[in-house]
Amino acid sequence: MNQSGLAAAGRPRERTLELTQTAAYYGGYVVIGIFAASLGPTLPALADQTNSPLSGISFLFTTRSLGYLLGSVVLGRLYDRVPAHRLMAGMLVLIAALMVATPVTTSLVLLALVQLLWGAAISTLDVGVNTLLLWVHRGHSGPYMTAGHVFFGAGALFTPVVVGQIMVLTGGITWAYWALALPLLPLAAFLLRLPNPPRRVELHSEGGEASGQVRPLLVILTTLFLFLYVGIESGFGGWIYTYATTLGMGSETTIAYLNAAFWTAFTVACVIATPLAMRFRPRYILWADILGCLLSLLIILVWSSSPTALWIGTIGAGLSIASVFPVTLALAERRMPVTSAVTSWFFVGAGAGGMVLPWLIGQLFESIGPLVAMYGMIVDLLLAAVVLALLVSRKPRPGPPAGGTPAGG
Repeated sequence: MNQSGLAAAGRPRERTLELTQTAAYYGGYVVIGIFAASLGPTLPALADQTNSPLSGISFLFTTRSLGYLLGSVVLGRLYDRVPAHRLMAGMLVLIAALMVATPVTTSLVLLALVQLLWGAAISTLDVGVNTLLLWVHRGHSGPYMTAGHVFFGAGALFTPVVVGQIMVLTGGITWAYWALALPLLPLAAFLLRLPNPPRRVELHSEGGEASGQVRPLLVILTTLFLFLYVGIESGFGGWIYTYATTLGMGSETTIAYLNAAFWTAFTVACVIATPLAMRFRPRYILWADILGCLLSLLIILVWSSSPTALWIGTIGAGLSIASVFPVTLALAERRMPVTSAVTSWFFVGAGAGGMVLPWLIGQLFESIGPLVAMYGMIVDLLLAAVVLALLVSRKPRPGPPAGGTPAGG
C-alpha cells in the first residue's frame, strides 16, 4: 500500500482518537461547571457548619478565586513540561478529595484552605481542557470550544438540582458533595488510558496567518473586560440562592431550582451561540449580551418582591452572559494573535473577577441588605460596557500581505 493509502486508512483511526480525547475534555468541562455552581446552594449550610456569618463565609469566594488565579499562573504552565493527561488526572483526584473534605470541615480557616486548593486544581484543569482542545483540533477548534461551554453549563445546571434533592433526602450537604465527587475518579482513569495529544503551541488567525503582533493595550482591555464579566457570573451564580432565601422567595428546594434555572438558561444560550457567532460579529453579540443582562437585573431590582420577576430576571441573566467568554476570545483573535502568554493573562483576569465582586457582595449583604447584590452587579455591568466600548474602538491591525486583512470585530 502506498503512502497516500496508508494515510487514508489511518485517518479514521486518528479521527476516532481525536473525538475520544475531546469527549474526555468535555468531562473536564462538566467538573468545572460543578465547581462554579456548587458553592451558591450550599453557602448557608457551610455558614452554619463553621458558625460563620454570611460576611465571613463569603470569604470562600475570595479563596476559591485566589486559588484559581494562582493555578492559572503557576500550575497551568506544567502542560508544556509533563504528560498532559497525567496532570489532568491528578487534578481530578485532588478535586474529588477536596469535595469530600468540604462538607466535613468545621473550621472556616481550614475550609478556606480547602477552597483555595480546589480553585487551584480547577484552574489547572480549565487551562488543560482549553489547551488540549487547541492541540487536538488545531485550526478547527472554534466549534469544539463552544461546545465545551455547553458541557460546562450542563455541569453547573444539574449541580443545584442534585444538591437540592439530596438535601431533602438527607437533611444536609455531605452526601451532595460526595455524590458529585464520585464520577471524577472514573474520568481520571479514562484520561490515563488515552494517549496525550502532540504539543502544538502555534496559534493562528482564522485565515491561517499570524494576525500581527500582540498589542498590550488590547490585552489589558480584554483582561479587564473578562474580570468584570466573571464578577457578574460568579456574583449572580454564587449569591442568587442566598438572595432569594433571605427575601423569602420560596422554600430551599424551590430556590435550588431557581439556581438550576440560571444554569439551564446559560446552557441553552451556549448551544445557540455557535450559529449566532457565524452570522454576527463579536461586538454585536457582546453588546446584546450586556443589554440583555442589564435588563434582567433591572427586572429583579424594580420588582424586588415578586418571585415571578426573580425567575424572569434569573433566566434572562443566564441567557445573556453565557456567550460572553468565548465571544470575547473570538473578538481578541480578530485583533491580535492570542498566544499562550496572552491566554494566561485572560485567565488571571477571570480568576480575579470571580474573587472581587462576590466577596464585596458578602461584606455588604447583611449590613445593607440583599438588594446590594443587584446594585453591585449593575455597577459592574456598566463598567464592563465602558471597557467594551474602548475595546471595540481599537481597530484590528492588518496581518501580513499574504494573509489579507482580518475581518473586523
